[in-house]
Order: sequence, then C-alpha cells, then structure tokens
Amino acid sequence: MSEAQAEAEVGSIARDLTAFQQNILVILSEEAMYGLAIKRELESYYDAEVNHGRLYPNLDDLVELGLVEKSELDKRTNQYELTMTGQNAVLDRLNWVVGKYATDGDRADDVRELVDAALDA
Repeated sequence: MSEAQAEAEVGSIARDLTAFQQNILVILSEEAMYGLAIKRELESYYDAEVNHGRLYPNLDDLVELGLVEKSELDKRTNQYELTMTGQNAVLDRLNWVVGKYATDGDRADDVRELVDAALDA
C-alpha cells in the first residue's frame, strides 16, 4: 500500500468515528492514560458523568481500529496510548476543522492565536 493510500485509509477511519471517540483520541494526544483518567477528562469536557459502559467499549473499538494501543499497568489497570495511526487520525480531523473554519485572514489569525496560546501553556 502506498503512503497516499495509507493516509486515505486513516482519513476514512477517522471520519467514521463518533465525536465521543474523536474526543478520546484528542485526550490521548496529550499523554498515555489509564481508563479512569480518560473518564475524568471526558467528564470535565462534557460537564456530565461518563459511564464505564460507554467509555470502555469505545476504547476497545479504538484499539481494534489500531488508533489506540492498550497495555497492562497492573492486574486491574490498563493504559491507553495513541498510536501513530491515531495521531494521524487526530491531525486529519484538525486539518478538516481548521480548513473549514479559517476561511479568511481574521479567522486564520484566531486559529494562530489558539495554537500559540496552547504552545505557551
């Protein structure tokens, strides 16, 4: 498979994800985390409780798709980490969102300010 085909496949996978799954990928972009830490991040974002029955099946789906790698920290705790394919899926999504939002110079400046603020944090 060529590099272009591989990128198209990643884009196709990323575009079929739910918003919840995409948010999990974004959270894992920061660092590898165990399930309850991901749950807390999602609850902070949604300002609502996230049930285990929603989180873990979605994490398993992301693992199955090759976007997230699951490893055992101890007998009761798993750690989840974004794969390179997962990173590319996040970038594909960001590229699409920025491309749709930054339609003029002012909006492009808004995006630059957000990126600069994130880098300074």
